[in-house]
Amino acid sequence: MDLVRARLVVERPAFRLDLALNVAPGEVVALLGPNGAGKTTALRALAGLEPLAGGFIDLDGERLHLAEPAARPVGVVFQDYLLFPHLSTLENVAFGPRSRGVPKAEARRTAMTWLERVGLGDFAAAKPGQLSGGQAQRVALARALAVQPRLLLLDEPLAALDAHTRLEIRADLRRRLAAFDGACVLVTHDALDAMVLADRLVVIEHGAVVQEGPPAEVARRPRTDYVARLVGLNLYRGDADGHLVRLGPEVVLRAQEETTGPVFVAFRPSAVALYRARPNGTPRNLWEGRIDGMEPHGDSVRVHLDGPIAVAADITAAALADLDLTPGQTVWASVKATETHAYPA
Repeated sequence: MDLVRARLVVERPAFRLDLALNVAPGEVVALLGPNGAGKTTALRALAGLEPLAGGFIDLDGERLHLAEPAARPVGVVFQDYLLFPHLSTLENVAFGPRSRGVPKAEARRTAMTWLERVGLGDFAAAKPGQLSGGQAQRVALARALAVQPRLLLLDEPLAALDAHTRLEIRADLRRRLAAFDGACVLVTHDALDAMVLADRLVVIEHGAVVQEGPPAEVARRPRTDYVARLVGLNLYRGDADGHLVRLGPEVVLRAQEETTGPVFVAFRPSAVALYRARPNGTPRNLWEGRIDGMEPHGDSVRVHLDGPIAVAADITAAALADLDLTPGQTVWASVKATETHAYPA
C-alpha cells in the first residue's frame, strides 16, 4: 500500500503543474526535469509551502494538505541546507523537535542522538560556518529526520558540494535513505544522483509527467530528448517495419530489435564512428553530416553533427587528430545495428 498518494495541481501565470504521485513505504522517488519543469514547485506543495489549486495529498490515509505546514509529519532538506548560522549544530537539529512542542532538554537529547547517527557527535557545539559542505549536509539531514517524519523531502541535497565530497556524501546518503522506513521524494537535475539514490524516477516537463519507472528502465528507454540527453543517448522517433526504422525521407536505420509502427530509436554517442570519406563496404547505418561543434567530454571528444539527423559522436583525442576534424567539415557517420535499439513510442 502506498504511504503517499497525491495529485498536485499548482497554477501560476503561464504555468500549470498537474502531477499524480504515489510513494510506497521505504521508497525513494526522484523528480527529474529541466529548469522550470515544476520539480521544486511539487516539493514545496508537498511541504505545504505552495498552495494547491486542486488535487490532494494523502499521507498514511490522512489528508495532509488540510494540515498546517508546521503540523505535518514532513522533514525537508533544502538545497542550501538553511542552517541557522547563529545556532550551534546541536541547536539546529533540536529546532525541529522544539518547533513541534518537544521540551528543550528532550529535544537536545534527540538532536544529540541524530548527530551521533550521522557521525557528527563531536561537532555538537560547532556553528554552521565551521562545518564543511558535507558536514552541513549531514546536519540538515539530521534536523529533518529528528522530527520523525513519515515523508522526507530532499531538494537538490548534493548540489552545494564539490565533486570529491559529492562522491562520498552520495554513498552515505544512499545508506541512510535505505534505513528510512517512510516515503522519500528527491528533487535533482543530476542523473547520477537520481540513479544512485532513487528506486523510481518521475520525469516532469512543462508541469506534467512524461516518463516514470525504475532508473535502469528510464536510462535504457528514454522517451524525450531531455531524458536522452540526461542519460547520454542519441534519441529519435520513427516508423518501424521489422528491423528497419525510417527516421525521415533520407535516413533508414537498421535496429537490433524487430518492431512495427511508431518507435523510438536510441544509441550511445560512443557507438558512432566517423569517417572523412565514405567507408568501403556497405555499413547498415550510414549517413553524411556536417560538424556543428566539438567539446571535451570526459576522456573523449564529443562531436556534434548536423544533417538528415542531428547526432552526437564520442571519439578519442587520437581519432580527432588522425581525422583532422574541424567545425564545418562534412563527414560520414555510421553506427552498427547491434548498437541501435528500437522500442515502441
